[in-house]
Amino acid sequence: VYEVFENVAKKYDVMNDSMTLGIHRVWKDIFMHKMNPCPGTLLLDVAGGTGDIAFRFINYVRSVRQRQLQRKLKHHQNLSWQEIFDSYQKDQFNSLGDSQVVVCDINREMLKVGKQKAQHLGYSEGLSWVLGNAEELPFDDDKFDVYTIAFGIRNVTRIDLALQEAYRVLKPGGRFLCLEFSHVSNPLLSRLYDLYSFQVIPVLGEVIAGDWRSYQYLVESIRQFPPQEELKAMIEDAGFFKVDYENLNFGIVAIHSGFKL
Repeated sequence: VYEVFENVAKKYDVMNDSMTLGIHRVWKDIFMHKMNPCPGTLLLDVAGGTGDIAFRFINYVRSVRQRQLQRKLKHHQNLSWQEIFDSYQKDQFNSLGDSQVVVCDINREMLKVGKQKAQHLGYSEGLSWVLGNAEELPFDDDKFDVYTIAFGIRNVTRIDLALQEAYRVLKPGGRFLCLEFSHVSNPLLSRLYDLYSFQVIPVLGEVIAGDWRSYQYLVESIRQFPPQEELKAMIEDAGFFKVDYENLNFGIVAIHSGFKL
């Protein structure tokens, strides 16, 4: 698995757009809205080397902070121009409200791509990158408010260990969120999806990334991944409460959620 992602790292974003016709961006946006983080949230994004979830998190929190500032200023109509200006300047220096996102990935190449993207897009505040294994996270107990893993949990060797680690590093009251390819319920759509997956995606991998084998593996890993109800039971077995899932696009992907109480 490590070799697969080392091979695809540089073309990862292009291939995601090609394979999903760009819909993966919408799925990640929905994922972020479901999280609905507030300023001050400490997020751990596991297997998030390319930064997609981290950058969305930063944008989302900045937007919330901006709305909070505007509401605050509207309630103080008698402020001078200088006081309003000073408020905006102060907010600029702390636009995340002490929020932090830690991106943890086992693959150096993926982290390298993410860091380059962050530099190119101007993300630096509240963002850190850590090399680490989802099955043995290099963090203390009860540390994070939210744990996310997007399109990564199917690639860990032991899903049960990764879920136990997610539970360990979350604070009591913390939330687990997982976005992953899942199982399509509609039989006709399922057949069409299989045809596309096995006949088209490896060809795209060869044409765009020069790597048929890695994308053949990715398709097979999706099919071998536990269906929604089975993953839900695994998340509950790890100790999480109020576990549920939401299917997107008839179950092509699903968002699983749970809380540490």
